[in-house]
Amino acid sequence: MNKKIAAIIVAAGSGTRMGGAVNKVFLPLGDRAVIDYTLNAVLQSERIDEIILVTRDDDINETRKHIINAKKNIKIVRGGKTRQESVLNGLRETDKPDIVVIHDGARALITTEIINNCIDDCIKNKAAAAGVICKDTLKQVDNNGFIEKTLDRNKVYQIQTPQVFYYEEILWAHQKAIEENISVTDDCALYEKYIGKVKVTKGSYGNIKITTPEDLITANNILEKRGLL
Repeated sequence: MNKKIAAIIVAAGSGTRMGGAVNKVFLPLGDRAVIDYTLNAVLQSERIDEIILVTRDDDINETRKHIINAKKNIKIVRGGKTRQESVLNGLRETDKPDIVVIHDGARALITTEIINNCIDDCIKNKAAAAGVICKDTLKQVDNNGFIEKTLDRNKVYQIQTPQVFYYEEILWAHQKAIEENISVTDDCALYEKYIGKVKVTKGSYGNIKITTPEDLITANNILEKRGLL
């Protein structure tokens, strides 16, 4: 039996670290906007049946301009005050799929291959998230800033999105977090706290989150290397 799969693209951030008033997902990247690349990768996945695009209230009209030619139905949903609230808003507006793919709108360099691989790992392991092994040597420090120990770099990953879960489980975890006033920075943290382990799917060092002006320069360079500019 085929799984019904929804994708939630979270694009409701303020973009303050970008240094401007415009939502970073609408900034130019090559000859298109950041969000256009994100949407394209998700739209190209034949596994995904439904797309929920979560954005700020002020950005709804601008968002509509970027989905007008989409071949799949995309529902626009108002975001919350935090990323966590925005994801929950998106979850509540889905058509109750079996599996949900949660992805940051600012990770415009994601590939359809990684999205599909994360879906496969979720089906096999109940939950999955893209990630890459840390390149730098990592240190744990004490409250005064002194190094306590060196962490094993081979066991420390930078977790990215997409993060993929069975819908009922991640919805329950988000609702439980509200009841207990728990705040996290990604959906894996809620799954780990309330449900179980998350399988790390091989991501890409090119799957950066565009947050600062320097990230736009890096993203353009990556697109050029991929032959997309």
